[in-house]
Order: sequence, then C-alpha cells, then structure tokens
Amino acid sequence: MTDAPLARARVVATGVVQGVFFRGTCRREALNRRVVGWVRNNPNGSVEAVFEGAQPDVDALVGWMRQGPRLAHVELADVSVEEPEGLSGFRIF
Repeated sequence: MTDAPLARARVVATGVVQGVFFRGTCRREALNRRVVGWVRNNPNGSVEAVFEGAQPDVDALVGWMRQGPRLAHVELADVSVEEPEGLSGFRIF
C-alpha cells in the first residue's frame, strides 16, 4: 500500500469507444495500477469510468482514457474530480 491520499475521477469518453475492447482494456490497465472502480457503456455510445486510487495512478488512467485501446478513436474525455467513496475491486458493467 501507499501513503498517497486517495483520489477519484469520473471520465466519460466519446467517439468510437464501444465495440473496441475499451472496457476490458480499461479494467486491465486499472488492475495493473492497483486502481479500483468501474467502467460501463452508456446508451448514448460513450464509455464512463470511475477510478479511485493514488493520485498518480488515477492521473495515468485518466490519460489512458483520452487515448483508449488501439481500435478506439476518442474524440473527447470529460473528466470530473470527485470525493473518494472507498470502492473495492474493479467492475465492468
């Protein structure tokens, strides 16, 4: 564990982000960085994710969301900073 304070970010990515392995790759990236949270497809075609963890790791995942996996084309990644809720694990919805 790290002594870094917990950070939380919500990211909504738009563009070509569904059907390109975005959620599965996002989960793998989060687990590699020991970040908890979730990711889901939204009905409007966007992908939304919440990350909680050490600030540098959350920042790295926010940066990853701006690019996405190889087949994605992210047009916009809207980021909101939120108060951590103490989530555990990383889920795909």
